[in-house]
Amino acid sequence: MKWDALEEEPCSLARTVAVIGDRWSLLILRECFLRKRRFEAFQSSLGITRHLLAERLKKLVRFGVLRRIPYQEAPKRYEYILTQKGLDLYPVIMSIVNWGNIHMVDARGRPMLHEHKNCGKMFDPVMVCSECGEPVIAKAVHVHPGPGARKAPAGGKTEDGAKAKKTVRAA
Repeated sequence: MKWDALEEEPCSLARTVAVIGDRWSLLILRECFLRKRRFEAFQSSLGITRHLLAERLKKLVRFGVLRRIPYQEAPKRYEYILTQKGLDLYPVIMSIVNWGNIHMVDARGRPMLHEHKNCGKMFDPVMVCSECGEPVIAKAVHVHPGPGARKAPAGGKTEDGAKAKKTVRAA
């Protein structure tokens, strides 16, 4: 598997990493969820170089995670708005934040708390089964090839010559 070809892999995680798998893209997304929209606001908040920020924003726009909308004509300036595809990353971002809250906080505690507007309580994200509503943990999940998986012929190799993968049970 080559880094520059991840988006071609028949693996949803690899394809996702191709889009948001670097630190700057994740931090830009964090800023978007904190309602930042403008280039200068991203740069000021993150301390990222203009070149790197422009590159990451173009990539997120190209993959449909952000939409670029002009807000000023002379000079031409743009806002970057989360698309539905971008908004769908919210549970991913919250899961990463939760992992950090568990494993990476210092003695001062969590840097941010999240309040559920509907009930007014602070919360931690929990992944639940879409079918039964029970919390999901890795050892309670079996992974099976889906319709987009590489097809393995009788010889045990896929069409591209890679060794066929077996059904995997999470650890």
